[in-house]
Amino acid sequence: MNDAHPGDAGLRTSLDSVHLTDVSRHFGRRRAVSHVTFSARAGDIVGLLGPNGAGKSTLLGMLATLVAPTTGEIRFGDRTASAWGPALRSQIGVLAHELHLYPELSARRNLSFFASLYGLDASAAAGAALDRAGLSDRADEAVMDFSRGMRQRLALERALLHRPRLVLLDEPFTGLDDQAVGLVSDRFRKLAADGCIVFMATHDLDLADGLVTRVAMVRGGRLVLDEPADGGLRARYRALLAGAR
Repeated sequence: MNDAHPGDAGLRTSLDSVHLTDVSRHFGRRRAVSHVTFSARAGDIVGLLGPNGAGKSTLLGMLATLVAPTTGEIRFGDRTASAWGPALRSQIGVLAHELHLYPELSARRNLSFFASLYGLDASAAAGAALDRAGLSDRADEAVMDFSRGMRQRLALERALLHRPRLVLLDEPFTGLDDQAVGLVSDRFRKLAADGCIVFMATHDLDLADGLVTRVAMVRGGRLVLDEPADGGLRARYRALLAGAR
């Protein structure tokens, strides 16, 4: 495969799959992820499950191109991250546990700032994102005065401003009430329907049940389950943990 940088041309339409092949990541002597092979395609909502320290965050970091695999390969569509070059990150949206918002700025100014980094019409993009987050009536208040759930909704829309094709979510339901959970879940379904690939690391199994379309469970850095979701996540997760004892 030619690894010349192709830039932006065709990236949105080409990023229709992600393939991890025998991927491992070591931090010194610690093996955070070990020999993971996995694929996801456009329209998938992948529930990335596992106990604390299982390797979920490291996997998300590698998918975000923020952490390089020690061994193995990740292909985004038909190319590696190095082949796509910097343009690849313009198609990746990340919602991490750290929300990456400026607390002293208003919700509108936060979104306008990030929209400008992507070369978007900052005013229009911020207004539309505030509507989707259900925060238009609080747009000009400082984020430091928001509840955790409100900050979570704002950070999600911050991560989606540039309409990414690969969406990586770390505990996306943190702080959300029942109504917000419904709105956010519908947002994820719409992303998948529009052809995005969504990865969701979560411990909220009851909320993920009925939302995720694929289940990937990791334990001790290894992929121990990869199958379509058909309900019963909590029972399968408990069985996984019981099998580890």
